[in-house]
Amino acid sequence: MGPPGPASPVGPASPAGPVGPVVRRRVLADLTPLRTSLDFRRLWIGSTVSWVGQGMTSLAVSLQVYDLTGSSFSVGLVGLFSLIPLVVFGLYGGAVADTVDRRKLGLWSSAGAWVLSLALAAAAFAGYADVRFLYAIVALQSVCGALNGPARSAMIPRLLPPEQLPAANALGSMTTTSGLMLGPMLGGLIVGAWGYQAAYTVDALTFSAALYAMWRLPSMRPTGAAERGGRASVLDGLRFLATRPNIRMTFFTDLCAMVLAHPRALFPAVAVLWYGGDATTTGLLVAAPAVGALLGGVFSGWLGRIRRHGLAILLAVGSWGAAVTVFGLTRNLWLGMLFLALAGAADTTSMVFRSTMLQSATPDEMRGRLQGVFIVVVAGGPRLGDFLAGAVGDLTSPEVAVVGGGIACVVAVAVLGVVWRDFARYDARSPVP
Repeated sequence: MGPPGPASPVGPASPAGPVGPVVRRRVLADLTPLRTSLDFRRLWIGSTVSWVGQGMTSLAVSLQVYDLTGSSFSVGLVGLFSLIPLVVFGLYGGAVADTVDRRKLGLWSSAGAWVLSLALAAAAFAGYADVRFLYAIVALQSVCGALNGPARSAMIPRLLPPEQLPAANALGSMTTTSGLMLGPMLGGLIVGAWGYQAAYTVDALTFSAALYAMWRLPSMRPTGAAERGGRASVLDGLRFLATRPNIRMTFFTDLCAMVLAHPRALFPAVAVLWYGGDATTTGLLVAAPAVGALLGGVFSGWLGRIRRHGLAILLAVGSWGAAVTVFGLTRNLWLGMLFLALAGAADTTSMVFRSTMLQSATPDEMRGRLQGVFIVVVAGGPRLGDFLAGAVGDLTSPEVAVVGGGIACVVAVAVLGVVWRDFARYDARSPVP
């Protein structure tokens, strides 16, 4: 948790007076970073708005591919086409973020993503519908995201003191998950009512908030060897990671959840086959984990009391897999959405501790490269999971893909916890990276 907030305006009129605020800070999200840093507040608001548009576009592309092909495998290919450039440019983008002004890198990569959103909207208005075009746009958007993500994430420790990083990461989870919640819900409604043109146009408009936030940030020139004219090497970042076993485990555990138990590519088929639904139902399924993740962020104050970050990550990832398994066994829409929401809440817990461990153990001159690896895992894992789930769903059935993936996640994270037992002993008060 961050430092204590300001005293209650009521004052200590009675012994019970301060109890309410103290309990609230321990339960609700710590807003200290938003109060103390104007730059962080702009960045947070701009990212939140733009994530809504990105969530709309993600759903709209999946729906459009499914409309054109009728294949879950083709929907899964959307993830594959975004994964490959993400892996390549994510690592490279992290190295670039340690070499150039991070503000400029974030600004130009955001502008590139904005232009691609305009291209999607223009194609939709022109009536041009080609799966290959959609795959190409998704791949280029992934390049922009791979360059933007490490720069933006590496900015946070420069904008805030170390003690506010857990609170900032919890707020960051609210940014992405509110976008993933509202974006798909709005996307399903807008596509159903006005078509793909409207969804892509709104996405292009929302990018203006992210561009403005980046433009107003101060210059963030490189430090360390890069500041003295040295070259930031991707291999140096990987060598540094090789000396941080606990940080490596944060990546491995996240891959268990995002690759083995990530049923998003199956949602268009599940909406029809399990629930007899349509695009709106698909949007609700995509949004359900984000609802849980958002609530996990809103009520994240208790996370500041947890010191065993490694053990918390293992339990959170195992809970994700268990919730996905139960989702695959139910045929009631609202019950299924409940378990998807529980999975999302578990993912927020995992993300907060994983991000905090990474930021605390990495010097600034190496932070971009490690954030590049983080982006590859966090954003690339779900895309590989989309491909795997779509392929297994087409070869067998959606039920086998969802239930089997959830069980595989639980087993894999249990094995990791047994093999690397020091990870469960990790204590934030005396961290051993």
